[in-house]
Amino acid sequence: MTWSEMQPLLEQACWDTLYMVGWSTLIAVVGGLPLGILLVLTDRGGLLQNVLANKVIGQIVNVARSMPFIILMVALMGFTRSITGTTIGREAAIVPLAIGAIPFFARLVETAVREVDGGLVEAVQSMGGNTWTVVRKVLVPESLPSLIASTTTTIVALIGYSAMAGTVGAGGLGDIAIRYGYQRFETELMWLTVAVLAVVISLIQFAGDYAARSLHHRGGHSGAAPELRLLKASTATSKTV
Repeated sequence: MTWSEMQPLLEQACWDTLYMVGWSTLIAVVGGLPLGILLVLTDRGGLLQNVLANKVIGQIVNVARSMPFIILMVALMGFTRSITGTTIGREAAIVPLAIGAIPFFARLVETAVREVDGGLVEAVQSMGGNTWTVVRKVLVPESLPSLIASTTTTIVALIGYSAMAGTVGAGGLGDIAIRYGYQRFETELMWLTVAVLAVVISLIQFAGDYAARSLHHRGGHSGAAPELRLLKASTATSKTV
């Protein structure tokens, strides 16, 4: 196969992969962010402490995370068909990709939010802030660099999942590697696909790391955070006195 024949295949496959990963990431963030925060809030000592709810949510997340993606795709075929009308193609692949990524991202969010200084939460509460205010003014802004890093990790994982989705006709770079590289013995095209995947992942990882470092160096906080720190410091001083 010549380059003029491979180029349009690779270009279309790249766009299909980015399309699937982009929409799946958006859905994973929308679904996983509140789920991860809820895991923190309902834990022991959390603002919405509810041990039973925390255990139930945590168990659901653990079960969803433990399921291999290729099995998840097959298990969700009926659900995917009911939503998209088909089980083949990039639109159909978004359903299992997003469902598989939500619990993955939720655990990363939980870890990021737990790193937030508890003193800042106490400062907001001392000013009369409710749970929503704590989440909006402290937990999300303070953990933003870690959340961006978590999103980058999720995107990279989704690219790998999308390649697996190609084995069942989802399209994208994985589909090219299977149909042409493996089944038709087009070795050059297969290695080109591997190289493209490596470049895409490297660029995404670089962009995510750069954004996270930039926010971290600038503080990564909301405008209210410095005031909260001052309040926290003054409160600690008054207690000492």
